[in-house]
Amino acid sequence: MPLQNRVTPDGRIIAVHERGRWMGNRGCLHDDNRNLGRALWKHPSWVICTLELLPGRPAPRQLMAPRHYTELFFLDEATALSAGHRPCARCRRAAHDAFRHAAGGFDRTGDLDQQLHGERVAILKGRAQPVAQADSLPDGAFIKADGQAMLIAEGQAHPWTPGGYGAPRPLPRDPVPILTPATSLKALANGYAVQMAL
Repeated sequence: MPLQNRVTPDGRIIAVHERGRWMGNRGCLHDDNRNLGRALWKHPSWVICTLELLPGRPAPRQLMAPRHYTELFFLDEATALSAGHRPCARCRRAAHDAFRHAAGGFDRTGDLDQQLHGERVAILKGRAQPVAQADSLPDGAFIKADGQAMLIAEGQAHPWTPGGYGAPRPLPRDPVPILTPATSLKALANGYAVQMAL
């Protein structure tokens, strides 16, 4: 049985067999039996980390080890941004700095985290669901159309699944709900080079 550690573009955490290309962290969300509780986060610093073993980093440990943070996984970086995460300052310093600058030039990472946290919590709790014309959104943004998450890229909508993207479709003509938080949308619109599994 797979662990519940895979994140969807709308920020939910699901259990599937497919593996992710990026790892994330929201704090310790699991118990000693590696089951998730009700909490979707324990702190506002939701990061996107590389899966590469970098010099000076400890060797990989058992997933969901007791009293350690819960390792979360994403299909691609676009999924992670849509779920409300941002590049890690420790293992992805250049990406972190580029994202922080493109998102509005935040002086402190903590300020960026607080801004993102308010936006993603509003989306997760259903308090805010901004809408827009799909063709006005930058590549790397996620929308919800036909009941599913879709990635905007190269003038098309790509249906998201845990294992990859389905066949591209024409962009919806009517306004659609946006899944990607506004701060991350701004970073994408300002040229942040997001990784997409296309």
